[in-house]
Amino acid sequence: MPTRILRLVGLLLGFSAAGLLVSPAEAQTCVSQKFSNNKLFQHCSNLPTLSSTLHWTYDADGSLAVAFVAAPAASDGWISWAINPSGSGMVGAQSLIAFKQAGGSVTVKPFRLNSYQSVEQKNLTLEVSDVSAESSGGQMMIFATFRLPVNWTTVNQVWQVGKSVAAGRPQIHDFQSANLNAKGTLDLVAAQTGGSTGGGDSRIRKRNIHGVLNSVSWGILFPVGIIIVRYLRTFESAEPAWFYLHVGCQISAYAIGVAGWATGLQLGSKSKGLQYTSHRNLGIALFSLATLQMFALFLRPKKEHKLRFYWNIYHHGVGYAILIMGIINVFKGLNILDPEKKWKSAYIIAIGILGGVALFLEAITWIVVLKRRSSKSTKPYNGQQTI
Repeated sequence: MPTRILRLVGLLLGFSAAGLLVSPAEAQTCVSQKFSNNKLFQHCSNLPTLSSTLHWTYDADGSLAVAFVAAPAASDGWISWAINPSGSGMVGAQSLIAFKQAGGSVTVKPFRLNSYQSVEQKNLTLEVSDVSAESSGGQMMIFATFRLPVNWTTVNQVWQVGKSVAAGRPQIHDFQSANLNAKGTLDLVAAQTGGSTGGGDSRIRKRNIHGVLNSVSWGILFPVGIIIVRYLRTFESAEPAWFYLHVGCQISAYAIGVAGWATGLQLGSKSKGLQYTSHRNLGIALFSLATLQMFALFLRPKKEHKLRFYWNIYHHGVGYAILIMGIINVFKGLNILDPEKKWKSAYIIAIGILGGVALFLEAITWIVVLKRRSSKSTKPYNGQQTI
C-alpha cells in the first residue's frame, strides 16, 4: 500500500511540475500564422503579454514592415502597436490603432500618445505607409511600413488592447499586469544577423520564472510534503522512509521557494511605480515561516522529551499556515501575471487532484487507526481468572 501511494504522489508531482514549467509567454507560436493578403515577413516574435505576436522585415535603408496580431479585449474593442522614439513606455508613442467601424469593417488610425490623459488622433511624426487592418477568427491585424532613421539599431515598441470604442476614439484599456507590461525593445540588428529577435524586456521573463518557481514550491511541493507526513507515517512499513521523504520534499520546496522569493524581491526593486502589497507581504511571511520550519528540523526534541508535545503543536501549526498561505499567494501571483486561462486552470486541476488524494488517504488512515484501536482494546480470553 505505501509503495503504491508513493508512486501516485511521484507521478502527480511530475505531471504538475512539468505543466507549470512551461512559461505562459511561450504558449503560443507566431510561425504558423498566415495572412489573407499573402504577405510574408522575415522574422516573427511571440510578444510576452496580451497573447499577441509581431511579424516584421527590416531593410538596411530604414524600411520596417510590420504585422501586429492580437485579439481585442472585447468583440467591439481595439488593438494598438506603437513605436516610441523618445522613451520605453506609452508617453511619446507613435501609435496605430485598429478597431471595427459601425458597418463591421476594420479600420486603422494614427494616434499620438502625448501623455496619460492626452491621446490625439493625428498623423505620426514617423513616416508610415501601406497602412491597413483586417480581422479573422477573433483577432485583428495591423499592417504598416515605417521609414526609420538609418542609424536606428533598436526601436522601443508598445502594444495594447482595449474593450471599447466611442465616437471613433478608443476608450481606456485595463490596468492589469499584462497591460502595464506590454512594452519592449525590438532589436533590428540582431534580427538581421540571425540573433535574438527580442519581443519583450527581460523583466517579463523574470516574472515568468518567478511564477513558475513559486508555483512549484509553495503551490505543489509543500502540499505534497504535508500529504506524505500526515498519511504515510500511519503505515508501519513506511517507517522511516516517510520521514526522509517529507524532509527531502520540504527542503527542496524551500530551496526553490527561496529562489522564487529572491527573484520577486529583484523584480520589486526594479518596479518602483508598481506595487503588489498583499502578494509581497504574503511572500515575505511565507519565507519567514518556512525558514522557521527549517530551523525546527535541528531543534526537534526526542519523542520521549517533555517538550516534544509543544514542538509538535508549533511544527504542525506553522506547516498548515504555510500550506494555506502558499496556495492563496500562488493564486494572487497568477492574477498579477495574468497568463492564458489554461495555466490557471491547470494549477486548479493540480490542487484539486492533490486535495482528492488527501481526502482518499484521510479515509484510509482513519480506517487503519480505528482497526488498530479496536484490536488493542479486545484481547483474547486465556481461560484464567484473577481475584
